[in-house]
Amino acid sequence: MFNLGNVSTPSPNGSEPRRVKVLVIGSGPAGFSAALYAARAELAPVVLTGIELGGQAALTYTIENYPGFPEGVGGAQLGELFQKQAEHFGAQVEFDTAESVDFSQRPYRVTTTNGEYLADSVIISTGATPRKLGIPGERELTGKGVSYCATCDGWFFKDKKVVVVGGGDSALEEGLFLTRYATEVTIIHRREELRAGAILQKRAFDNPKVKFLWNTVVTDVVGEEKVTALKLQNTQTGEASTFEADGLFIFIGHTPNTQIFEGKLDMDSQGYLVTNMLMETSVPGVFAAGEAADPHFRQVVTSAGMGAAAAIQANRWLENAEEKVSVKE
Repeated sequence: MFNLGNVSTPSPNGSEPRRVKVLVIGSGPAGFSAALYAARAELAPVVLTGIELGGQAALTYTIENYPGFPEGVGGAQLGELFQKQAEHFGAQVEFDTAESVDFSQRPYRVTTTNGEYLADSVIISTGATPRKLGIPGERELTGKGVSYCATCDGWFFKDKKVVVVGGGDSALEEGLFLTRYATEVTIIHRREELRAGAILQKRAFDNPKVKFLWNTVVTDVVGEEKVTALKLQNTQTGEASTFEADGLFIFIGHTPNTQIFEGKLDMDSQGYLVTNMLMETSVPGVFAAGEAADPHFRQVVTSAGMGAAAAIQANRWLENAEEKVSVKE
């Protein structure tokens, strides 16, 4: 489990805010990677864990595509290693959640559940949350046959029958990826036409392993220790049925955890933070990394790389800012 024994509590509301050079908001692979690099630069970063310590990766049973672990590694274990390494070099982890931000002037003010921070620079790594169906059995069987990442979990479904819910590019991309392992991939879509691009549709229609169920929704996930079947309903006739399956992959989109930055930072139409190649947001000294700014790759390794890049650039930006102050003085 993650170590929370050495964390400290910031000043409670009503007392003086705590001043830090680098404040990392989020504790997934991007956040801890940023904290590691910032700590090694002797910037004494503080990490606000948020509600999910370790981010989405910590909820993954086994991660087999992160370099350096040929036998795979548990998501929670990898997150714990990230945390230990960052703390080893001086990062401080706070079990706290950012609730609002003020980027109108430096130092930037971040209000949390437990208090306030004044930060010379901020690295945002709040991640994104897969959209859920919100049906019975979905939460209980997540990690036991219900998944939101084919790249992460596809290998576990060798010679199995799986279902993919969705009709966009992600659903077809992940469904086609699953054909490497599964004997049959059934794509269930609530309409009779897909939203995915023409090339992806052609690949899916041409693949003998891919089947389609149109005008259908999943209403229940059936199983005790693992997924065994799905309850379905036809959206046109209302007819109910049961479909045997070993796994359910849900790709109906992601929601970036960026709500508290609305009106503070530039975002795209989906709510992802807009950054340049240096991980810089629209506010100088505020950087973003990981899935909060990445609607495309959404991998542990890419998020970690973005976190490292954000910290490196934050260090350079702070050095330049300090030089400008020195020149004025």
